[in-house]
Amino acid sequence: MPADVPALPVIRRAVTRDLPRLGTLGALLVQAHHDLDPRRFLAPSRRTPADYESFLSTKLEDGDATVLVAEVHAEVVGYLYAAVQGYDYMSLRGPAGVLHDLVVFPEYRGRGIGGLLVNAALAYLKARGAPRVVLSTADGNQAAQRLFARIGFRRTMVEMTRELEGETSTDET
Repeated sequence: MPADVPALPVIRRAVTRDLPRLGTLGALLVQAHHDLDPRRFLAPSRRTPADYESFLSTKLEDGDATVLVAEVHAEVVGYLYAAVQGYDYMSLRGPAGVLHDLVVFPEYRGRGIGGLLVNAALAYLKARGAPRVVLSTADGNQAAQRLFARIGFRRTMVEMTRELEGETSTDET
């Protein structure tokens, strides 16, 4: 294939050999969120790639979850982690598919890879009987919000955060 023709990504289930690359992508996800709001989101550390790799390794064989990867020229360039969940009274929702993570390396963004991953996850979750799919995005992540809106997601919740460190009292009476 000529160098100026982009390769079509292959979407597939993640396997053990993908874990180091998934750890790197997970660390990128943590860093991106921390950059948006360092008081709300975890700070990445030198252990973040290994910790993310370890976490995702537990999901590869989980019958209620899927970790999908996007491959270009046999290299993992993005991943999505989703799971089927039951009732969640804290979220006031019934059974649903939940998209937990979606990340694509910056140099591969804008090529439709995120949308391919989401659509593959939607097919997986529908086949598993999920009646709906929910997700959360960082407030400042406008690109992700546009992607999800294009795919048909609608806003249903707004998370709000207030720091308590250093406060004495908020008595307003």
